[in-house]
Amino acid sequence: MSQAQAIRRGSASRGRPTSRRKPVPRKPASFSAQMAQIVPFEEATIRRFSRWAVLGVIGAGLLGLAILLRVPQMVGWQVGEGIGKLGFTVDRIEIQGIDRMERLPVYAVALDQPSMAMPNIDLDEIRGRVEAFSWVGEARVTRRLPDTLVIAISERRPIAVWQHERQLYLIDGAGEVLEEVALDALPDLPLIIGPQANHQVGDFARLMDAAPALEPMLDGATWVGNRRWDLRFQSGEVLSLPEGEQQAARALRQFARMDGVTGLLGEGFRRFDMRVPDRFVVRVSPENAALAEDI
Repeated sequence: MSQAQAIRRGSASRGRPTSRRKPVPRKPASFSAQMAQIVPFEEATIRRFSRWAVLGVIGAGLLGLAILLRVPQMVGWQVGEGIGKLGFTVDRIEIQGIDRMERLPVYAVALDQPSMAMPNIDLDEIRGRVEAFSWVGEARVTRRLPDTLVIAISERRPIAVWQHERQLYLIDGAGEVLEEVALDALPDLPLIIGPQANHQVGDFARLMDAAPALEPMLDGATWVGNRRWDLRFQSGEVLSLPEGEQQAARALRQFARMDGVTGLLGEGFRRFDMRVPDRFVVRVSPENAALAEDI
């Protein structure tokens, strides 16, 4: 009996429909929770990091704005002015190395400053303006505390006078024009003539080193056709040299040896032509034509 009842109870229970719960939709995880699944840090740590990141971006923006508005420079300038009021102000300007150029333009550059407080002196700006002068090859500007500005100058050295378009100019070894010079105030320097001759002055100096005995007798040199030299001597003769630095030097040495043996200069000749290798052509005036036969 009990067994049948148990069976009926079991069958009745199988016949009753069972109720099922509907799944509850999950809320989307927060950003911190999502990051917690990816990065092995606690949510509080991630939130703290996020706050610091936002603050860092804001700080970088403010710093960029301050730089754009030159706030650091203005603060530094005011600090420099304060230091200047303590006695660190330019009261003396010492110029070193000047021999030929005028000192007044250099003083003018040093004094033309928005502030004379030592920390606010722009040394690079002064150096650039001083080096713009034609005579200055290099300049160095330093502070000597508490109140002295030192400007050390390396002057360019003139090595020749360049005649160009009926004007005379002093030039240095690089061919830089230093200043105009008057005819009645010519220094004891070689005179070179011709377009672009100033850019060949280094070649000319090396050429004369090949025959230093002839240099005291030289009156000038002409750069011909942008390719070769004609040398003019104080005794009136002209020596035409070949093209090429080595060829010209070789010909000049040969001419110096011949002049040392036979005394070519000062004997009434007009021109010596050595442009063609292994040939020595002498031109004389008609009244001195007999002199050529003795060479």
